[in-house]
Amino acid sequence: MKFFSEASPLRRALLALGGLAFVGGVALVAVAVLQVTGGDGKEEVEVRDLGTPTTAPRTPKPTANLTQTPIPTPPLPLEDYTMVIDKISVQAPVRKYGLDADAVPEVPTGDDAAQVVAWYNFSAQPGTGSNAVFAGHVTWFGAAVFYRLESLSVGDEIKLLGTDGVELKYKVTDVFQVVASDPNSLQVMSASDTDIITIITCDGTYTDTNDPIFGGEYDNRLVVRAALESPAAVSAGG
Repeated sequence: MKFFSEASPLRRALLALGGLAFVGGVALVAVAVLQVTGGDGKEEVEVRDLGTPTTAPRTPKPTANLTQTPIPTPPLPLEDYTMVIDKISVQAPVRKYGLDADAVPEVPTGDDAAQVVAWYNFSAQPGTGSNAVFAGHVTWFGAAVFYRLESLSVGDEIKLLGTDGVELKYKVTDVFQVVASDPNSLQVMSASDTDIITIITCDGTYTDTNDPIFGGEYDNRLVVRAALESPAAVSAGG
């Protein structure tokens, strides 16, 4: 089971963001910036405007003074913390995942894949002010960690617990479906200007594809959005 289809627009969407565009006779070579807010690191690539071919001199533009809001110190480590959703009896380890060689988000495999929650390192770390993206299987040779995720509704609580007693509490704000083959479905993984988590699992109709690892494919994805209840982590004991 894969979280997003193998359609080429989705395979290339996260990495192949740049290209050669001709707009109004202006050749613009632009390498897009893939901004990962609070993941393993932050890659910034200069975007260059090569301008319109002309012999006339160009007046230099003043350089703007741009300031960036510093990313808060992550209250949780990159992995090895726990996601708890009491309503659906989930208490699962969170592990770090990224993109495979085809720019497709990786998913848990192996003996314990059914009970592992993936956090994607191209998204924000929880508690740092943007969108932290998680995923997990709905089925994996039987019921998996998010088998009952569709039972969640607005107002339900999701907790992230660190081994040092740190606890982040989120409340569900939205539960909806996206079509896996729709390139716009990738937008659920985009950065946000508020501290949220996005949980993705498979949904819809299952088709057996005889895939040696995943077996088959679901045509939809279930998405749960939740917002941080407070601007900072609180102690589990407090």
